[in-house]
Amino acid sequence: MSEFPDSPFGTIITDTQVVATMATLHGWEDRYRQVVMWGKQLPKMDEGHKQATVKIAGCESQVWLLAACDENGIWRFHADSDARIVRGLIAIVFAALNHKNTQQIQSIDIEAYFEQLGLLNHLSASRGNGLRAIVDTIRQSVA
Repeated sequence: MSEFPDSPFGTIITDTQVVATMATLHGWEDRYRQVVMWGKQLPKMDEGHKQATVKIAGCESQVWLLAACDENGIWRFHADSDARIVRGLIAIVFAALNHKNTQQIQSIDIEAYFEQLGLLNHLSASRGNGLRAIVDTIRQSVA
């Protein structure tokens, strides 16, 4: 896990903080810019880790995900994508699911979280499906 960054934001930001930030923004363009900004803060994954075995199926863009659990049962994730908006969406998912135990990850109502952010109405169907594929892969990884 030493190659895993502590947080996609450089510091741990919670899903509550993401929701609060998004609530202050007006219009999809402002929200889109914020998502892209968060994506820029997501640490890049080393090219050597971008293997077919960690590539997420079902995403419009290329997405790679690594997961590791520490001795206390806390999961950490590291992911990357070739698309700017997807990198931001990964950061948003990590705010909700990173640094949590299996039970917490499985019990989070991710659809309600996405609804609070007002994202799904503005994403293409394939992008929304890809977002769900990222969450599903995380949940399968921790099961």
